[in-house]
This record gives sequence, structure tokens and C-alpha cells, in this order.
Amino acid sequence: MVDLKAKPFYLNDEQIKWVEDTIASLTMDEKIGQLFINLTTRRDPETLDTLINKYHIGGVRWQGGTLEEVYEQNTTFLRDSKVPTLIASNCEAGGSGAVREGTLVATGAACGASQTLETVRDMARVSAKEATAVGCNWTFAPICDIISNWRNTIVNTRAFGSDVEKVLACSKAYMEEMHKAGMACAAKHFPGDGSEERDQHLVMGCNDLSVEEWDRTFGHVYKELIDAGLDSIMIGHICQPAYSRKLRPGIKDEEIMPATLAPELLQDLLRGQLGFNGLIVTDASHMAGLTVSASRRKAVPGVIAAGCDMLLFFNDPEEDIQYMKEGLADGTISEERFSDALHRILGLKARLGLNRLVLPEKAGLSVVGCPAHHEAAARAADECITLVKDTQKALPLDPAKQKRVLLYYIESAPASMLDGVDPAKKLLVEELEKAGFEVDAPADFYELEMQGPSPMNRFRMMGKKSMEQVKRDYDLCLAVLHMRGYAQTNNNRVVYSTGHSPEVPWYVTELPTVCVSLNYTNHLIDVPMMKTFINAYAPTKEYIHALVQKLTGQSPFKGLHDELVWCDRWEARL
Repeated sequence: MVDLKAKPFYLNDEQIKWVEDTIASLTMDEKIGQLFINLTTRRDPETLDTLINKYHIGGVRWQGGTLEEVYEQNTTFLRDSKVPTLIASNCEAGGSGAVREGTLVATGAACGASQTLETVRDMARVSAKEATAVGCNWTFAPICDIISNWRNTIVNTRAFGSDVEKVLACSKAYMEEMHKAGMACAAKHFPGDGSEERDQHLVMGCNDLSVEEWDRTFGHVYKELIDAGLDSIMIGHICQPAYSRKLRPGIKDEEIMPATLAPELLQDLLRGQLGFNGLIVTDASHMAGLTVSASRRKAVPGVIAAGCDMLLFFNDPEEDIQYMKEGLADGTISEERFSDALHRILGLKARLGLNRLVLPEKAGLSVVGCPAHHEAAARAADECITLVKDTQKALPLDPAKQKRVLLYYIESAPASMLDGVDPAKKLLVEELEKAGFEVDAPADFYELEMQGPSPMNRFRMMGKKSMEQVKRDYDLCLAVLHMRGYAQTNNNRVVYSTGHSPEVPWYVTELPTVCVSLNYTNHLIDVPMMKTFINAYAPTKEYIHALVQKLTGQSPFKGLHDELVWCDRWEARL
């Protein structure tokens, strides 16, 4: 059972009395509701009333909504719930993880490239100020995953890198800043992502390190964070076969479960060996990593029985709550395990001061996206943008000598043609023109389709000028990669908008060419022919401005690349 006086709760007698009295006052339905975190996408009064007074949810995360709508939603949850809710956001890179008007300061990969921890501290401070302004009290971060497989793209940009001590230092700095602001942290994704290439949204993940390797890497990071006062841990739908086999001798392959359903990983390893006394929350329960491992009827109570305290997201609220009730009735979840989970949930709420609730003032919304926060983003961009290689000695660029730029902006397919052109392309063209360049940025297939859908657009994309004409018309080619994607494919690689299009790097032997990635750091696997390659980490105004400053020599490149950028390919270094 949890010790609420010990780390990370440190509750006093008054707070513990509130926990005990509150639990005693709850009906069985209200207790069961505390185990669930809802993903709120609708915020009309009827929906909020149902979540609060029918399902009695213990926590909430959301998607969508304007700044004021999100503020009203969250303060309603806090004010009107019998037990004020834990309100979580994914503040992994800045306040943009809480509200769309928030500030993206630096991704995990950008923080890892920075030579100063002030970058991650700036990111955390901005995250905390903007998130708490809209009522958040819990961040699903830091991401303390350790990248050791360059093919892994689900945490490629989100994790701090492959160096264990850097991951630990950045994670600690993030947590310290969040704690100063009164927010709880949920480090993720235990037992650790980054060692394989697949995405737990689509398949059960597998951390396939040996016990000794895991202890030196993920085990070391989690133990240090736990000792430093980590509040909660998010469990990935990721198995760790070496530890399951060690802790359950004779376990069959088909019995190896993701950590969310593996008591040996949660209770023996995390609670026992690592000494974690805080709250355990699952990753999103609609991920295939969980759904392919057990039926929903078994998985819903199964994660609580295994050692998780809260389930992240309903599938169907009525059904999931019924499954939880069945698991309590048939003994899948013991009375002791149920009580322990409730005490940890209420204990975290007390530690956050929800027993003496004070709502954020609406006037505080002015901090979201404020100039000071965008200045922090500009500092981060200056610190992080990384020149991976320039073996052709093309930099710095001089608009007086290389004025005419051919820009190929190579992006992922938009979710809808109605989304319009990627705004980062316009920002980039504007910044280049301000710097004195003349820019020709041909439309890609998606832009042609936005202008007018036609079967002929694919054939239009195949058109090229003669090589001699290209050399007469342009001084330089700039290839900018903005590949995006989430929970759609196990790998995200460079994809050209059509086959045989001019976007394919046919031009590298005809024109001096500079290649930039605005997102993933591992694109040299697909464009090793690029002799000058830059990781710029984000498609925002601050990062694009800093990129052009560095391209033209007005600002030095300061970021350090991770060795994984070479993708185990010798030709990528040329």
C-alpha cells in the first residue's frame, strides 16, 4: 500500500485526512470514476455535466478548443467535480501542448541538441506558465525515452536523444521547473521506447534490451528521477521480455504482456526494485499495443489489477465502466489494489493542493503566447539548430552571389486538401526574401490538387527544365523536408508528393544544394547525397528565422547532432 507521507506525496496529517474522508464519502460509482481519464473533444454543458456527474471522472485531457473554451472547460471540471480533477496536457515542447495558441519552445530532440540545459528549462517554464493558466495541474512529460534505434520515429523528435546522461539531465531539469510551478510530472513511456522501430499505437512495442542493458539505461534514468521526487509514471504498451523472463521464470512467449498488463514489471520492477511510490497511469488505452494484447473486457480491469492506478481514455464510457465493475466483482481487482489506486489518485490531488482548490484567474490567459515566451523560443532556436554536415563547403550562403534560389519544399500529404498549403513554406519564402534571395518555390502535387483536382496533376509534376536552363536560371537549390505523421505508420520516411517528380534530388549534381529537415532528425537515410544537411527541429516562425540567419552566416550553428543522424550508413557522412 502507498505511503502518503513518503516521497513523492509528502502529505501532512490534514491532507491525509482529506484523502481518507473523501474516499469514505464516495459512492462505488464515484470511486470507479476516479480510475478513468477522459479525452474531452466536446465541451458543451451537457457533455461536461455527464462526465462530471454521471461518470465522475478522475482526470481529463482534451483536444481542440480555443484558449477561452479550454479555460472554461477546465475550470468547470475543477469547480464542479465532487473531487477536483487531475487535468493533464502533453507539454513536451512548450505550451503548444496545452492549447493551440501556446508557444512551441523546443522539442526533445532540439533540447538534446542544445549545449545548455537552459533550453529545456525555458521550455518547461513556458509550458508550466501556459498550461497552469488554463487550469492544468499535470503534464505527461518528461519523455525520458532513450533512442538507440535510428529507425524509431515515434519518439525521434520527442525524446532528448541517445545519450543516457543527457536524457537524465534534461528530464531532471524539466521536472524541477514543473515542480517549481506546482505541476505534477508523468515521465513516459516505461519500460522505455526508442530501442525498436515500431509504434505502440499500431502494435505492442518491445523494449528488447537485456536486463543488464536496461539497468544501465532506462533503469538508471527512472531510478534517478524517482529518487528526485517523480510524481507519476506513464506506462507504455511496451513489453520488456528480458525482465519478464527474469522475474517470472518459465513464462511462455505468449504470456509476455505489455507493461500495462504485466504485474512483474509494475509491481516487482517499478514498485519493488526501483522503489516507486507515486501514481501509475497507462498510456492511451485505444492504442493497438493494448487492444491486441487482451480483450477490452479483460484489459480495462486488467491494467488496474496489474498495478496501474488510472486508465487513460475511454473507448465507450458505459462499457468501460461496466467492465471495471465486473473486474471488481469477480476479484480480478482485489479490494486492496482498488483502495491502493484510490489513495494514490487522491494523494496526488492533495499534493497538488486540490483539497484547497484555487481556480486560475481568467486574466492569467494573457501569458499564453506572450512576447517573452516567443523570445524563449527564439533563444532555443538559436541554441539548437544543427549543421550536421557541410562537406561541400557551401555555407554561408551569400545572397549577393547566390541570389536565385530554387526551393523544393517536400512535405507529408495534408490530412485534407482543405487544410491549405503548409504555412511553414510561406514563412520560409518570406524569410529568404527578407535576406535578399529571389525564391522560386514550385507547387507540389498537393498544392496543384488544392488549386484544382485533376488526373493531369501527376503528369504536370513530372515536368522539368533542361539541365542547362536550370543552371542559367538558378544559383542554388534549397531542399526543405517537412515530414509529419503520428500513429499512422511504424516508420516516417521522406515521401515525395509524386513519383518521378522534380522534388527527387536530381539536382544535386547540377546546383549547389542545401538540405534542411524541419522535423525528423534521421532523414539522411533517404537523402545521403545531400552534402550539406541541417536539422532545424521545428516549422515555427522562430526556428525558420534562426535557420535563415544561420544559412547566411549572421548567426553560428550551435547545436550538436546525435550520432544516430548517420543511420548506420557510411555514405551519409560524405
